[in-house]
Amino acid sequence: MSSLMWENADEIGYRLSKRFPDVDPLSVRFTDLHRWIVEMEDFADDPESSTEAALEAIQMAWLEYYRRRR
Repeated sequence: MSSLMWENADEIGYRLSKRFPDVDPLSVRFTDLHRWIVEMEDFADDPESSTEAALEAIQMAWLEYYRRRR
């Protein structure tokens, strides 16, 4: 498995959906989302280089997986 970077929104969203299957992504604060991402084992990007757009893209990818399960 390759290292995760901020631009890997779909893969990160997928992993979050597996780790937190019952959490509605829209209820998660960006501060918590950021922390959960940088704590991922394969995450290798600079934590300080995240942007609101990157977090939104990850949140929307996670939301897609969340909605598929409902």
